[in-house]
Amino acid sequence: MYIIELLSEMLYGVYRSSRSQPARLYDEPSADLCLHKDLHLANVHRAEVSLLDYTMSQVQRLYKVYRVGRSILLDHSMRGEKMNSFFHEAVEENPIIAAVKNMDDLKICCSLEDIRVVFILFGDVCSIREIVQQIKDSGKVAMVHVDLISGLSSKEIVVDFIRKNTEADGIISTKAALIKRGKELKMFTVLRYFLLDSMAYENIRQQQHAVKPDYIEVLPGVMPKVIGKVCKMSKTPIIAGGLISDKESVMAALSAGAIAVSS
Repeated sequence: MYIIELLSEMLYGVYRSSRSQPARLYDEPSADLCLHKDLHLANVHRAEVSLLDYTMSQVQRLYKVYRVGRSILLDHSMRGEKMNSFFHEAVEENPIIAAVKNMDDLKICCSLEDIRVVFILFGDVCSIREIVQQIKDSGKVAMVHVDLISGLSSKEIVVDFIRKNTEADGIISTKAALIKRGKELKMFTVLRYFLLDSMAYENIRQQQHAVKPDYIEVLPGVMPKVIGKVCKMSKTPIIAGGLISDKESVMAALSAGAIAVSS
């Protein structure tokens, strides 16, 4: 949006400049030139037309740049909305997210048509591409927990690596810097929190605005009262995860306000 505002100011500046220009571009005519009044007026007229043509040429060029820039920004905005809509639809169809921790789990979840979203909690720098590819080939959303991939650093560059070398739809992390980088790269983002004490509430309150993840995952997910409190406090959708292993736990978390559960 900064580009659009800048171009708008430039267009207005050119307009103001054209309005403030003097009618004549030359000094007062000489006595000889006054004898040829018609010729002098013709010269002034041509000068004014030349200025107008130059100004309009500037406006047209700037307006073309404005339209191209606006088109690009709108395209990116619509693309982001479509991505979020796609994730939301997948979660709404089935709020159970498969959290896979090994190849056996991966094989099972890829064979289940009802599973739409998969959290990848294992792998290394050599195998993550193949793991993601299997999930994508089965028509599911692939989310990589970048903190748990062996051989990758904790720097923002790890997100670039996942983006460039895999077909992952998004990332999961406990690190705010990695979530921010994921947002910059137009990936889905899940910021994971461990509810260890009351300080976790304040951290969630602050970082939901500072980091702006697409989702917040809270662990453990078997505390419906705590999850309910987090859901009321947070404007970001909440996913409950960890220690959820039966139907009762799933229903309790969803009833408390969680949009989905990972298990």
